[in-house]
Amino acid sequence: MSQGLAESPLESIPSFPARPGRSPRDGQAEPLFFRRAPRVQYGRQVRILYIGNSFTARNNLPGLLAGLAAARGIEVEHRLISAGGASLRQHLNAGTALEAIASGGYDTVVLQEQSTLPVKNPARMQDSVRDFHAAIEAAGARTALYLTWARRNAPETQQALTTAYGSVAAELGATVVPVGMVWQRFLATHDQPVLHDADNSHPALAGSYLAACVFLIALLEQDPVGVEVPVKGLDVGTAALLRQAAWDICEDLAAGR
Repeated sequence: MSQGLAESPLESIPSFPARPGRSPRDGQAEPLFFRRAPRVQYGRQVRILYIGNSFTARNNLPGLLAGLAAARGIEVEHRLISAGGASLRQHLNAGTALEAIASGGYDTVVLQEQSTLPVKNPARMQDSVRDFHAAIEAAGARTALYLTWARRNAPETQQALTTAYGSVAAELGATVVPVGMVWQRFLATHDQPVLHDADNSHPALAGSYLAACVFLIALLEQDPVGVEVPVKGLDVGTAALLRQAAWDICEDLAAGR
């Protein structure tokens, strides 16, 4: 793998279509990743398997995405295989996730590594992703990597997270769902809503909702703006702010800004 790929973690962000009434920005370059790997075309029904831990399970991220997708006419059937604090290597060793991949007929498998392992041991994380990707590819599914966020008291670790996920995604032709990158940019300009939970690690509801909006964009290539599906515990104005921010930030990332 070349150093160039390792330095280009943004390349798997989709060149999603503009909303009706909005023209694409002149001169917006298509990310290199999409010149190397064809985009996946989904029907109106999608089956997604999530493999991870509480960063995915907290606030029911899969359910939040399904609600957003339904408003765009896409039915998402999902399953989550989760264990508290689990790494991808622990999921590989347990076997349940591999069995589900082989037998489940999923369109996409989302992999979420333990939150600090990509910083502390990126080589181990990437080896686990490669092992999962081989099984996912053999099953005819698509690999997506849930790029998570830095802890609130260690924002400087976001670059290591981004590089670890982005470089292995570029190597394998996997899709990055750049949640951590979107969080980073949102937090640079907004004090509210709070994205981290009280432990400074897990997502608050607003953080999970923002993540779900990024999934809608990066995985299903749909625009969350204007999707007014009520979410218990999240006020209408905050939800609208997060949807708009997700779209705007992903648009900037896809354009290399």
